[in-house]
Amino acid sequence: MITNGLRSIAIFEAFKGFLALLVSLGIHQLAGESVKHVAEKLVTHLHLNPANHLPSIIIKASGELNNSKLLLLAFGALAYSIIRFIEAYGLWHNLRWVEWFALLSGGIYLPVEIYECFINTNLLSIAFLFANLLMVWYLYNILQNNHKIKNSQN
Repeated sequence: MITNGLRSIAIFEAFKGFLALLVSLGIHQLAGESVKHVAEKLVTHLHLNPANHLPSIIIKASGELNNSKLLLLAFGALAYSIIRFIEAYGLWHNLRWVEWFALLSGGIYLPVEIYECFINTNLLSIAFLFANLLMVWYLYNILQNNHKIKNSQN
């Protein structure tokens, strides 16, 4: 049972790593192009009014991205994906230090997710909070049970 839960979390972490890798490759692909032009084409393709508040913010922010910033973002996304893949591998193979790492990395997001639920309450933010709480609770219980088993053997 513990292995199935850890493997489910490992699959989820691998999926996040895969998505981050795709983002990294996509950002890297944008390097050398006019990001502002790409953003304008995307806004137009989505039939959004470029003069509206959110599309204009996206277009303005994309115009401030240069190649060095894009490469830095791509490397950041690549580093994040590598961390997620290491975490997935370690959880799949029941490595204790990775269980601690997963607990801490999941717990770090909780304050942000709670804040997001209060500021922008929607089904997605509540679902992310609930899923992360469930994962952190599960990992905490596994680590507690392993600690009790270790102490009873001594």
